[in-house]
Amino acid sequence: MSAASTAAATAVAWAGRILALYGQGDLTLGHVSARLGERGGDRIYMKRKGIGLEEVTAADVLTLDANGRKIGGAGASHLEVVLHTEVYRAREDVGAVVHTHPLYATALSAVAADLQYLTHDAVLFPDGVGIFEDTSDLVLTPEVGAAVAKALGPRRAVLLRNHGVLVVGRDVRWAVLTALTLERAVRMQTVAESLGILRPIPESMIAAQHASKYREGFLDEYWEYWVRCVRRAGLDDGMPRGSHRPRRPAGNGVRRSR
Repeated sequence: MSAASTAAATAVAWAGRILALYGQGDLTLGHVSARLGERGGDRIYMKRKGIGLEEVTAADVLTLDANGRKIGGAGASHLEVVLHTEVYRAREDVGAVVHTHPLYATALSAVAADLQYLTHDAVLFPDGVGIFEDTSDLVLTPEVGAAVAKALGPRRAVLLRNHGVLVVGRDVRWAVLTALTLERAVRMQTVAESLGILRPIPESMIAAQHASKYREGFLDEYWEYWVRCVRRAGLDDGMPRGSHRPRRPAGNGVRRSR
């Protein structure tokens, strides 16, 4: 395995531990993937089926081709691998995908309500959050995966009606930030609604706040913090020492949007 592949697998493993620490685990469900452009085509690095997010090590990360066929690693692929392959096919700018069933965001997927711009957390989503309405069942075919990608559109996140969420990022760091921030934003909205009439941030202020709050230069700092939190919680069993920062987008072969 190349150094880039090892780094991608390690980043996926850390992402699973981080998401689990913040309550996004659900038995052995939920999955994280990263995409690298390598000689011979894209390679996707994805958690294997059968283990929880908090259990993933680099050895549990499969190597898949662009169509989701396993070309490396031990274990079975998740049934919903098409969620990842079809989003990557539709979005050249995406370098990582997360699908989980977090409590508050999944609850939002089950009601007739939208994410409101109540805090800086919600400002991460200046284009809003998509909604996939076609089914609440598992996403098992390329056609349904493509429909999810269409519902996602150019955005960072899509709610899967009565099911869960799918979020994307330029790399694993951004995908993890997006997953955690969406859940926090919806949780904050739930609390705010119990207190009184909502007072959203004016739309005219959202773009400037987004640019100020969500800078590329912050991501390494956040990643290091999350890794420290995982270690303090004792969830780093089987993980290497050091932070193993994911490679930045400029070096991972992911194409930019046109």
